Amino acid sequence: AADMQTKEPAKGQHFLNETFKIIMEEVLRKGTDIKEKVCEWKEPEELALLLDLELRATGEPRHRLLQRVKDVAKYSIKTSHPRFFNQQYGGVDYHSLAGRFLTEALNTNLFTYEVAPVFVLMETEVLRGLRQLVGWTEGDGIFCPGGSTSNMYAMNLARYRLFPEVKSQGLWGLPQLTVFTSPESHYSVKKGAAYLGLGTDNVILVKVDDGGRMIPADLDEKIELAKSQGAVPFLVSCTSGTTVQGAFDPLDHIADVCQKHKLWMHVDAAWGGSVLFSKQHRHLMKGVDRANSVAWNPHKMLVAGLQCSVLLLQDTTNLLKQCHSANATYLFQQDKFYDVNLDIGDKSVQCSRKVDCLKLWLMWKAVGSDGLAERVDRAFIHIRYLVEQMKKREGFHILGEPEFVNVCFWYIPPSLRGKEGNADYQDRLAKVAPVIKERMMKQGTMMVGYQPLGNRVNFFRVIVFSPLVSQKDMDFFLNEIERLGNDL
Repeated sequence: AADMQTKEPAKGQHFLNETFKIIMEEVLRKGTDIKEKVCEWKEPEELALLLDLELRATGEPRHRLLQRVKDVAKYSIKTSHPRFFNQQYGGVDYHSLAGRFLTEALNTNLFTYEVAPVFVLMETEVLRGLRQLVGWTEGDGIFCPGGSTSNMYAMNLARYRLFPEVKSQGLWGLPQLTVFTSPESHYSVKKGAAYLGLGTDNVILVKVDDGGRMIPADLDEKIELAKSQGAVPFLVSCTSGTTVQGAFDPLDHIADVCQKHKLWMHVDAAWGGSVLFSKQHRHLMKGVDRANSVAWNPHKMLVAGLQCSVLLLQDTTNLLKQCHSANATYLFQQDKFYDVNLDIGDKSVQCSRKVDCLKLWLMWKAVGSDGLAERVDRAFIHIRYLVEQMKKREGFHILGEPEFVNVCFWYIPPSLRGKEGNADYQDRLAKVAPVIKERMMKQGTMMVGYQPLGNRVNFFRVIVFSPLVSQKDMDFFLNEIERLGNDL
């Protein structure tokens, strides 16, 4: 038994060292090399066999486990690759990655000062720095497991502020509560309404302009209409950087409406919040300091790594804790030998909460606010270049001038050019993006997303923000779209 106790950790440490070598080579070197594929596509049945997914009663030898690690790396999507344009996350920051490794190794839970003293203080400082960028000298906040959760927190807090009895008495006796958002807002607004028992029918969609921005006058009208029908409006969820078009709602004007009707103003800046680092682009969020809450995902544009999401609050009354606390005496004893206000776990609806602040803190310490601002500004430069080049090429049709770093466009192959008036034109155009996407995935050359929106058929949405991206990658992107779609 003593022998086994000595050998087992040693074997595990050796395996860990070998695994790190695979990560460095297969994920971080090859996974960021433009000569390598973004993905090695396999159909599900073949992939399951290649990975040998079956879990067995007896353990497997080290050489087979290392092969499995290599297979996981080989067949996973290389999201750090410069030609991964598919989502609002991607790229790699090595300081942040070091923080992620350290977080995993320390394996602690961010609920009390006694088990996470470093991270309680660190999270507090990072949240303070982010709130300052919003324009608040005081406030509160918490790291959440994703922007959807941040949006749901805001909804729950807004309801609690208006009807604190809901925490103990439930929904019984509450009036019909209504939420207002745009049709281009994140789907988590509707999910939150369902999850919190408000009902998706009570999410009222406000009209947007051609660029996808909420129209404040229509918001005001819809609030008045809801009141006249006996409902109780309580929250407006604005968006700074919509998922598809990258639109920024006019926060200052929306704040006027919220102030008039005494509604909680929440800003979902999960995607666009990072413009606050940039002196050149922070005007896109003018008026954000008038909000009650802001959701922001540094794992997106700042490349902090999944996941890194915060909810920021202007509140100074400890609303977050009042709304969510359960006062578990086995964790949050009030007679501890240190300041019990440092036990921040009761602010969260979770008990176990991962440390997500270290990766952002380490990256921010390494490059500074100026370095993060430069990262944001560079993304806008790449987008301007990409749009300029698109306009010079036949077959690329941009939906509208981008406000952010999302470019939405149709690629029109030669066979469809000049045939816009044909009855089947829209149906045929709708099939172009899915076919090009299939081809690029199966060849592994790059990844970009597509979607329909309203009455507009499938179009591409390219996202550019990774610090690894260059103008050569922009040129490659356009050339590759043409190559993959020219014969359609």
